[in-house]
Amino acid sequence: MTSTLTAPTLTSAATAVSGRHLTKTYGSGDAAVHALRGVSVDIPAAEFTAVMGPSGSGKSTLMHVLAGLDRADSGEVHLAGRPLSGLAEKALTRARRDRLGFIFQQFNLVPTLTAEENILLPLRLAGRRADEEWYDTVVAAVGLGTRLTHRPSELSGGQQQRVAVARALVSRPAVIFADEPTGNLDSRAGAEVLTLLRRCVDEFGQSIVMVTHDPLGAAHADGVVFLDDGQIVSALREPTADGVLAVMRSISESKED
Repeated sequence: MTSTLTAPTLTSAATAVSGRHLTKTYGSGDAAVHALRGVSVDIPAAEFTAVMGPSGSGKSTLMHVLAGLDRADSGEVHLAGRPLSGLAEKALTRARRDRLGFIFQQFNLVPTLTAEENILLPLRLAGRRADEEWYDTVVAAVGLGTRLTHRPSELSGGQQQRVAVARALVSRPAVIFADEPTGNLDSRAGAEVLTLLRRCVDEFGQSIVMVTHDPLGAAHADGVVFLDDGQIVSALREPTADGVLAVMRSISESKED
């Protein structure tokens, strides 16, 4: 059953990442774009959370700020209870490398490296050895056992994105941030990646935040946060594609009034 929450955040016994009173403005004067207007949100741990909203609503900016890829003008971000905002650049880079995983629309694989080398790259950059048992578990989960020696150009789009998922998982991050992870895939490959992300939560207890514009994609999540004009305007638990569409339609209609 789908239900809309009255509070503009999703609730859980534990929080993976949280933002408080986040603001972000690009430009100044008449050209200023207020991407975030005092956003506060708690992302539940060990759950799959989707972030949705119209184009220009601030959803990608919110993800980038929560992930430490961009800094808010004001407000605070906490990752697994520890402050992320205010860290010096070197410490912030280390936190992203050691405690976060990323999946991008464009895959962002190194073309000269094999699938295995791409998966292990974050650990090697950090000077860490892979946990062999966990590595084998991740490779089996993403179904890449026979493709590890192949370079990205020898893989399909869906296989490349599964490499990216494995790369994000291998360091056992506190949170994985996925930015339109199915945007460059056909419907079948996209469905496979979404099913894989769902498994990561259900089987490994992974916390995932996914920005998407696709109601079918959002329906794989445990909850959806909706943004409009730099503010959280609704949240949905146990979403269905129809329920997500209804909220998006309501947001659109409210802008027309």
